[in-house]
Amino acid sequence: MPCCPNSLRCTQPVTVAALLLCCTFPLTAQASNSQPLTADASDPVRLGWMQGFPPPAERIIGQPDADYFSFPKMRWTVCHFRELLPTKQVSRGLAASLSLTYALDDGIDAVTFYPLGSETPMTWAASLSENYTDGLLILHQGHVVYEHYAGCLDELGQHGAMSVTKSMTGLLGEILVAEGVLDEQALVREIVPELANSAFGNATVQQLLEMTTGLAFSEDYSDPDAEIWAYNAAASPLPKPDEYNGPRTYYEYLATVQPEGEHGQVFGYKTINTDALGWVIARTTGESVASLLSSRLWQRLGMEQDAYFTVDSIGTPFAGGGLSAGLRDLARVGQLVLDEGEHNGQSLFPAAAVQRIRQGGDREAFAQAGYSTLPGGSYRGMWWSLHNEHGAFAARGVHGQTIYIDPTAEMVIVRFASHPVAGNAANDPTSLPAYQAVAEYLMERTPNSP
Repeated sequence: MPCCPNSLRCTQPVTVAALLLCCTFPLTAQASNSQPLTADASDPVRLGWMQGFPPPAERIIGQPDADYFSFPKMRWTVCHFRELLPTKQVSRGLAASLSLTYALDDGIDAVTFYPLGSETPMTWAASLSENYTDGLLILHQGHVVYEHYAGCLDELGQHGAMSVTKSMTGLLGEILVAEGVLDEQALVREIVPELANSAFGNATVQQLLEMTTGLAFSEDYSDPDAEIWAYNAAASPLPKPDEYNGPRTYYEYLATVQPEGEHGQVFGYKTINTDALGWVIARTTGESVASLLSSRLWQRLGMEQDAYFTVDSIGTPFAGGGLSAGLRDLARVGQLVLDEGEHNGQSLFPAAAVQRIRQGGDREAFAQAGYSTLPGGSYRGMWWSLHNEHGAFAARGVHGQTIYIDPTAEMVIVRFASHPVAGNAANDPTSLPAYQAVAEYLMERTPNSP
């Protein structure tokens, strides 16, 4: 995806894979000391990106320019990846979509909370622009109680889910484990022999799912020799320079990853774990992640829209961050997870898949990673467990994407955003307490909530 940090000079576009690996690095607007434009001032409609036939030259976003994920252009790009990069369809099938039920609550905008580290209250409505929200939907007890669109997104559009994609891949992995199709104690090399000589070879499937693998893989964008750049070059679906002789696909790159440290000791958030899991899933089922997501979820949930994945040069879906989807459709996935696989009286997958995710992973291994806004948290099935009083857990992606599930409040929040800072630490202070406040509001409004 496509932009280099401002402090670097790049010789080729940064792919979707490269940017989405960077969940903590402060990209784009934060590379300088200047404050980024506000959500209102950077609104892509207001700025006129790609408007006109043709648009004015200074308002065009696209190839061959490599800066289409720089802020504020990214606020348009997050809804238009398939116009910039090759993609693979996640089909919803031919059946009619199933309507969501609505019970909108006008009081949610006025819900107040205290941002982390602040003594000044903020309203829910104010937090939306603070976090550059493009779309947000809240389900309570299965009903839509809140729906909001802004920026590049409307109810007909699709938006990049970024690393929320990891949680979709992880969910598929946990489903296969719960069904006995995939052995979580199996070594990766036993399933994908091509990875036998890589760092993944002697890792277990469980270690992939919990990201406790020992991999020599740096995501430091300030280091021109960091492995992220080789990964970026391999993942790019665009033609390689004539002098290029490195890996040309996700598969080829994964086979080159070298070990560093021991597996199972420390949590390390590295997207290549998800790509390796995507390969394990494909080899186990005979379906790509895109195809399996379609057959197991999109075609069974009555989705409104197809989704799509960005792909590498041979059409391999980017399992770690390439999904774009509609807001309501991701809400349907969130509700299915909250309901532990139950949908319209049918079990789409074993409840054990979600129960394992909710249980979380190794908290001590997670603590060593130093996520200050998620104290006491853990990671399992490529979902983040908060282990708070409500037992909340979430799918999370750069620039503010989330599926936040609160089982105690019977609440699902799905948010698409285009925050100028990639790392979620930039929006967690005005997101996590806001989600908790809305959960408490909904529970007070409905006293029979558990």
